[in-house]
Amino acid sequence: MTTTASKQLDTFVNPSTENDYTIRIRIPEFTCLCPKTGQPDFATILIEYVPDALCVELKALKLYIWSYRDEGAFHEAVTNQILKDLVAALKPRYIRVTAEFNVRGGIYTTVTTDYRQDNWQHAKPVALP
Repeated sequence: MTTTASKQLDTFVNPSTENDYTIRIRIPEFTCLCPKTGQPDFATILIEYVPDALCVELKALKLYIWSYRDEGAFHEAVTNQILKDLVAALKPRYIRVTAEFNVRGGIYTTVTTDYRQDNWQHAKPVALP
């Protein structure tokens, strides 16, 4: 069992491909480095996706997230890279990645990016009485 950072995103077969359902993953300990100063940037990453054939394996996701700890990256770039890597690994019906960065110089930054398969439509929410 490895505990070394890795860019490898392992997957497993979606057990319920007949349903659209949402998987929400909250990662409150994301860290990367500011490319200008080298100082650490801290964020909470929220991944929300509707899987198609594959789901992400959580230990692999944790090691993937760890791989950013020593990398310099602007908030916008790292958020979009996470999305791009997850789309490549999962090919989900829909995915949204939100990065809520902690305050730096009195400024909070939140970056949200998403991807949708061609022709995929979100089901209308059910309103229960």
